[in-house]
Amino acid sequence: MGAYEYSALDTKGHTRKGVLAGDTARQVRQQLREQGLSPLSVDPVTEATGGFGVRRLSTSEQALLLRQLASLLGAGLPLEEALATVSQQSDRAGSKKIMTALRSRVMEGHALSSAMAEFPGAFPPLVRASIAAGEQSGQLDQVMNRLADYAESRDALGRKVLLAMLYPAIVAVVALATMMGLLTYVVPQVVTVFNSMDQSLPWLTRALMALSGWLTENIGWLLLGIVAAVALTALALRQPSLRQLWHRTLLRIPILGRLSRAANTARLCRTLSILTGSAVPLLDALKISGDVLSNLTMSRATRQVTRQVREGGSLSRSMQVSGVFPPLVVRLIASGEKSGELDQMLERAAEHQDRQVESTVAVFTGVLEPVMILLIGGMVLTIVLAILLPIFQLNQLTGG
Repeated sequence: MGAYEYSALDTKGHTRKGVLAGDTARQVRQQLREQGLSPLSVDPVTEATGGFGVRRLSTSEQALLLRQLASLLGAGLPLEEALATVSQQSDRAGSKKIMTALRSRVMEGHALSSAMAEFPGAFPPLVRASIAAGEQSGQLDQVMNRLADYAESRDALGRKVLLAMLYPAIVAVVALATMMGLLTYVVPQVVTVFNSMDQSLPWLTRALMALSGWLTENIGWLLLGIVAAVALTALALRQPSLRQLWHRTLLRIPILGRLSRAANTARLCRTLSILTGSAVPLLDALKISGDVLSNLTMSRATRQVTRQVREGGSLSRSMQVSGVFPPLVVRLIASGEKSGELDQMLERAAEHQDRQVESTVAVFTGVLEPVMILLIGGMVLTIVLAILLPIFQLNQLTGG
């Protein structure tokens, strides 16, 4: 039995779309006709067609589906019934179609993890490996709850960082737009008055007039240059060698480096915690964990750690030798290895790094906001002084 997405006409001529389970496309068309619908197209749901182009689930969608499945399985429902219930409750077309497809594969006798492998965009290796381990250990609902916790914490941390950076970004955009407006519109209006004055102008006013004239004449080229620079930078960072260089440099930048290191370490520790807690072998867990890191330098260091562990080294010692991971995290992992509670210590290390991310973002925004206010105030003061100085000079001459 498979899952098929359909497009059909109802009795009023309206187009209806959805997903039905069936052995063949012909059987699904027959189901549609029995419902009073005229089928237009019936296609199997796959990774390429899943959800009419929906190839992946958002973090929040993934967390919700896993949490619902865990609750239903914990209540004693069979897996296929739990998948059917979640599919019916889903209000998103993409989620509904993927859940229906998973249920069809499970009813055919496939394991849930192998069914999820047909949708790698929706279920990353971390989820699939954990689900496979949960199926083997008989703790599928507990594993799903841990995966949901992971997805929710990751989504919440991302939202906190985004909201913290949103205000400075808005202030920067508004300030830049205001400066450009003053220099390209207000200052040229004043310049016409100064040009008629038969006297030398202060150097600050002359510099402002020159800058305003240049911006007025070249504003289009300037904007085009900024867009081109952004595009070229994005294109250059697609090259592995340049991305590696940038990520290595990023780790050395005082605040941004601390933020990147803490965020990637938290993701690594939490991923390892889930996988090792689900009875996934440590080497497999390290390989999967290295792939989820966004910083290439730390991902490369994780691969080196994997090789050293494969050769018989301990995880904590291998991470310490790499010189990339925070010392506190290494000590917590060493403690977990000695006590036999590695997954718990990894979770504790991840929580510590999450707090480090939050505190670093708070410090960064706390420093950035007053600096931006001072810069904006300084630029506005410079423009005002450049405009007022000739007026003061003219008043002095008139008074004399």
